[in-house]
Amino acid sequence: PALFMENARKGSIVSRANSIGSTSASSVPNTDDEDSDYHQESYKESYKDRRRRAHTQAEQKRRDAIKKGYDDLQAIVPTCEQQDFSIGSQKLSKAIVLQKTIDYIQFLHKEKKKQEEEVSTLRKDVMALKIMKVNYEQIVKAHQDNPNEGKDQVSDEVKFNVFQGIMDSLFQSFNASISVTSFQELSACVFSWIEEHCKPQTLQDIVIRVLHQLKSQLY
Repeated sequence: PALFMENARKGSIVSRANSIGSTSASSVPNTDDEDSDYHQESYKESYKDRRRRAHTQAEQKRRDAIKKGYDDLQAIVPTCEQQDFSIGSQKLSKAIVLQKTIDYIQFLHKEKKKQEEEVSTLRKDVMALKIMKVNYEQIVKAHQDNPNEGKDQVSDEVKFNVFQGIMDSLFQSFNASISVTSFQELSACVFSWIEEHCKPQTLQDIVIRVLHQLKSQLY
């Protein structure tokens, strides 16, 4: 009995010690797990902040680029620098800047087309002057080679008769084709007569016929 009481007492002590140890262990916080959750939460918040900050910076750069673009347009387009009395001293809106830019580009296109037409006309004039220069040089050279060639020239009266014969022939067709009911009809008839009766081949036939008639009269 004494041995049994001693063993029971030792078992009770061990049981109480285990109970106290378990209670104490359960009351101690798990610092490793909490530190891990804290760092993970801080990392998430920091990543969100970085993304938000990067997005804000990108948006600001985009806005700055657009603003710079509009400022450059206002500096380049002359009409944007002029005072617009319809809006007073207010700052030009983006819509007005774009519209003025479009108008200015269209104006430049028209000016470019006009200049191209002027250049084309000048080139034709230069070509005509070159042809006239060559013809005059040939005439001068021919006169120098044959100084006596012009002694048997026809009189001014003969030249006038040739011109008169050509004009009379043209007037006959002109008088038969032209109507003077109204100015509009007159204009239309004139252009139609030119296209039909003033072709190079037609004029050449008239000149040849007049010259033949004049030659038969002179000789």
